[in-house]
Amino acid sequence: MTGEAERSAQVFAPDTVYADAVFPAVNVEPRLDGQQPRFLILHYTGMSCAKKAVRWLACAESRVSCHYVLDEDGAITQLVPERLRAWHAGLSMWDGITDINSASIGIEIQNPGHEDGYPDFPPAQMAAVARLAADICRRNEIAPRDVLAHSDIAPHRKIDPGEKFDWSQLASSGVGHWVPPEPVDASDLGFDPGYAGPAVTEIQAGLASYGYGVPRTGVLDTETVSVLRAFQRHFRPARVDGRLDGSTARTLARLLSGLCST
Repeated sequence: MTGEAERSAQVFAPDTVYADAVFPAVNVEPRLDGQQPRFLILHYTGMSCAKKAVRWLACAESRVSCHYVLDEDGAITQLVPERLRAWHAGLSMWDGITDINSASIGIEIQNPGHEDGYPDFPPAQMAAVARLAADICRRNEIAPRDVLAHSDIAPHRKIDPGEKFDWSQLASSGVGHWVPPEPVDASDLGFDPGYAGPAVTEIQAGLASYGYGVPRTGVLDTETVSVLRAFQRHFRPARVDGRLDGSTARTLARLLSGLCST
């Protein structure tokens, strides 16, 4: 069976009361080694509309899939049952785990992305993300720290859902780990790429402790700069430049302190 015949054979009941439609994807498989979801990964579609995104993410040719797609008006389509492994994370890592697909649920949020204007995420869409994410995290017992951006788990190749995504609003709904970021000091431009010193050693250790896949070189190398950009997109979006400045370091320290106090 192929195409619509194959898809109709895969119809399933949605996992959440918030799903408005089911459109089964082809690229799915069992989670390896019986893993259960412990991460929730948020993406943007990078496509012109949710209808196109759903069809692309559901077809065999794409070689990708995800569990949910959220339209700009908040409508939710489920493509893959949460018990199955979708192909949304790609080459990625968090907290030492490299098979993120087997350990996660993936949500694609409709937005054309940075290459096509990168509009704001509408209020109705953000509200729907918060409702769905809260339900997923409650049912799967996903910890706040493990609600992540695609850019967090793949910082060298991904930038979505990007600096406009309102993580603070999500946290106000009880989803994800967030602290108010340290304000950016315009006079503090931070260290240049290539800088080596104790401050770099400390930030690399802190990022790794939080979960990021970052080298422990003591140098602001290319990989570390990519991870710093990812961290800033998520937790200090006022200036995303990959530089090690005081605002970035203090925001990370607050996040780590928050983990210790819970």
